[in-house]
Amino acid sequence: MTRENLLALLSGVLFGAGLAISGMIDPARVRAFLDVTGNWDPTLAFVMGGALLPMAIAWQILKRSPKTLASNSFPSTSNVDWRLISGAAIFGIGWGIGGICPGPGVAALAVQPMSALLFVLAMAVGMRIHSLIFPARSASRA
Repeated sequence: MTRENLLALLSGVLFGAGLAISGMIDPARVRAFLDVTGNWDPTLAFVMGGALLPMAIAWQILKRSPKTLASNSFPSTSNVDWRLISGAAIFGIGWGIGGICPGPGVAALAVQPMSALLFVLAMAVGMRIHSLIFPARSASRA
């Protein structure tokens, strides 16, 4: 296993554990957060707020470091185009309707495999269809 793959695996396991511990793999909890006029559950706001401190630290490290632990450069964060905006809109609509997104969906496989399996399979089919319609961008354009 390469260093990059090991770091990706460890990051994914840490992220998935955080989602499971915080209860964010429960679609009902996410939908309750989005239900601001009904039985609102602020848990997701606390999870997002708790992510601000580590992210603020990460941005400070980014300013001082020319590369990541796994690569010689950071990915660009300045390319805002129609694909990004439309993808974000589709993601948000799907998340609001289903109460689940890719991270919690995959994490839920470890805790609630049968209920998460349909979501993960549908996500994989959607990713495959996308890759057929929109071939991968070259590294120089990304």
